[in-house]
Amino acid sequence: MTHSVDNRIDEILEITSLVPTPELKPEPSPTRILPKTEGKDDDIDYNYARENYYNLIERNQDAVEEMLEIAKQSEHPRAFEVVGQLIKSGLDANKELMALHKTKKELSVEKGTQTLVNNAVFVGSTAELQKLLKVKRAE
Repeated sequence: MTHSVDNRIDEILEITSLVPTPELKPEPSPTRILPKTEGKDDDIDYNYARENYYNLIERNQDAVEEMLEIAKQSEHPRAFEVVGQLIKSGLDANKELMALHKTKKELSVEKGTQTLVNNAVFVGSTAELQKLLKVKRAE
């Protein structure tokens, strides 16, 4: 519901969001059995975690703005302390999002580095090597 309201406000004001908003998806129930996907689990989990981080970061920004207004109005030290904690948790969420990207990159590098290296060393004279090469070319 909130997502559609936000979109409607954006349309009316003719603005676009600077942060990509993830599409709302129903949350899986704990008893739901997810279908097996071959080799795609990493990508699905990465995208799901990424969407969750975006959602958490956006909600944190909203909470900081609201709490900052409350702190300004009340002028209570504890309210400002809470604002500081909210800002710190937002920064931590951003760091975690970047760590997620780094982990994804490391996983993709691990998958792609299955190269086979053969080091062949010929022990013999140049004449023997030329004979061997002639035989290989003739085959």
